[in-house]
Amino acid sequence: MKVTGIVRRIDELGRIVIPKEIRKNLRIQDGESMEIVIVDDGNILLKRYMVMNKLEGLSQNFTDAIYGLVKKNVLITDIDKVIACSGKFKKEYLDKKISDELIEKIKRRECILENYFKELSIVQNNKLECSYAVNTITINGDAVGLIIIFSGDEKLDETDAKIIKIVCGFLERYLSE
Repeated sequence: MKVTGIVRRIDELGRIVIPKEIRKNLRIQDGESMEIVIVDDGNILLKRYMVMNKLEGLSQNFTDAIYGLVKKNVLITDIDKVIACSGKFKKEYLDKKISDELIEKIKRRECILENYFKELSIVQNNKLECSYAVNTITINGDAVGLIIIFSGDEKLDETDAKIIKIVCGFLERYLSE
C-alpha cells in the first residue's frame, strides 16, 4: 500500500473529496463509479467500479474466436486497460494501460474503420502502423470500453468492421443485464 500523506475530513453529508492529483494519476474521471469495500481489518477500500469486470473470461473467448475466424489481432479494453487480446500482440498488450489516444476514442464514442495504414497507439509509448476498426462499447449511455481489430499486414474491410460491431452489440446486451 502506498501512503500519500493526504488527509481529508468527512463533510456533514458523509462525503470525502479525492484530491485532483490522485484522480489524475489513477485516471479517475468525473462521474465515474467507485466501489466501497470493507476490508477484514475494518478499513475502507475505494475501488474503481468497472462494469467490464463482469466479462472476465468471456471477453478472452470472444477475441480468441474472432482471431480464429479472421486471423487479425483483436482486443477488448475497459476505460483503463486491455482486458482481452488475441493475436501476435497478446503478451505485449494484455493487462496494460491503454493509451491516451484510445481513452479519447472512448470519450468520443468512436466507431470507425481505418482501411488504410495509419499510426495507432494502443498502449502508452507504443505506436503501430496498421489498418484498424474500432467500436465503442456503451452500457446504459456510458462508454465503458472498446473492441478493436487491427492488422499491420493487410487492409481491413467492411466485413471486419461488421464483425466487431456484432460482438460489441452482444457485449452491450450482456453487460446491461
